[in-house]
Amino acid sequence: MIAKIGKGENLYGAISYNQKKIDSENGQVLLLNKIPETLDNIYSASYLHQRFEPYLSANIRTEKPVRHISLNPDPADKVSDGKFTEMAQQYMLEMGYSNQPYVVFKHTDIERTHIHIVTVCVGLDGKKIPDSYDHPRSMAICRDLEQKYNLVPATEKQRTGNELVFHPVGYRGGDVKSQIASVVRHLPKYYKYPSLGAYNALLSLFNITAEEVKGELHGQPKSGLVYFALNERGEKASNPFKASLFGKHAGLDELQNHFVEAKEQMKTNPARAILKNTIEAAMHTVTNETDFKQQLIEQGINTIIRRNDEGRIYGMTFIDHESRTVWNGSALGKNLSANVFNDWWKEQAVERQNTEQTSITDTPMTGKNNADVREEIHQLFDFLNKEQPTDDFGLIDGLGGLLPEAQGEDYEEQAFANKMKKKKKGRRL
Repeated sequence: MIAKIGKGENLYGAISYNQKKIDSENGQVLLLNKIPETLDNIYSASYLHQRFEPYLSANIRTEKPVRHISLNPDPADKVSDGKFTEMAQQYMLEMGYSNQPYVVFKHTDIERTHIHIVTVCVGLDGKKIPDSYDHPRSMAICRDLEQKYNLVPATEKQRTGNELVFHPVGYRGGDVKSQIASVVRHLPKYYKYPSLGAYNALLSLFNITAEEVKGELHGQPKSGLVYFALNERGEKASNPFKASLFGKHAGLDELQNHFVEAKEQMKTNPARAILKNTIEAAMHTVTNETDFKQQLIEQGINTIIRRNDEGRIYGMTFIDHESRTVWNGSALGKNLSANVFNDWWKEQAVERQNTEQTSITDTPMTGKNNADVREEIHQLFDFLNKEQPTDDFGLIDGLGGLLPEAQGEDYEEQAFANKMKKKKKGRRL
């Protein structure tokens, strides 16, 4: 079983997300904790939201008091409503939320029946419930639940003593070729990505990009791949390195084979449903791009956003480090396409800008005229033209040694040596 914990500030959005499942007959309320039941057992989003109000009002300083948790058994597990209820209660007890109000929703809109739990992490005294190390605690609880209820265990990466902590490429650190090699030599063994765009999205986390080059040799069209290190602004910061320097798996032909294989395997990958639900839940519990990306990072998912020169979003890629798969937003669902996110964040930017301008108009001015202040507010909330600073690389450092260090092999020299050996054998014949 896999658990995902979302942290946000939009409680009504989290409840509404689950209420929509009920309205479409793809969900139901399984359990209310510290919340009065209605006579007809029908609950509206506004009713449930009101039950949390005393806790939100008492909140002292917690910026993200909302917790939106999903528990996802394996598709092969057949879990009854009674067992789902028991599992939710045990999970919340061991996570420290047994005295909090919470709602357990069951979702049946996909093959993988699962539950969502909405709660808040502040008590009536306004103090925050400790949530340090909640991810490892959550994983440990899931392992206990798998044993207790005879569930299919979630697959976990087997660690070995030979694996070392891996870091993104630092173009100022020297020996850039070896740094790039330590990434591109091993990514195909660990991750599935169905296109060159998806591959580049993954590489960008390590400050690398791959670029296809085309030309002719003896009148025949040829194509290949070169790699560059990137700086902190995502710009090329090194000379190009030919793919042959890093072995056959870094070359275009092998990558294209990988794309075909990955695309076929990802069609039936059960991680797709969990990833889609996690992203959708995040969209309802946060209110801006920065918090959206940060919430997904906390759940092991990186978001790569591509914008054109005008600032319009034309690509959304999600990298799920738990299943080690890379997905285009539109491949997960139409509601996760680039256009949806572009319109969503654009509307939010305009709303915030208007709110700030209204506040400025009502506030006495000192030392600046209205035009100056409006310009400052406009730049501050202009999500579309500026990438917000987020710690996209912290997750890579925290993967516990995903990739081993480079050993310094020069694959171009090896290829040349192999070629010479073949020539010598030919002469003997």
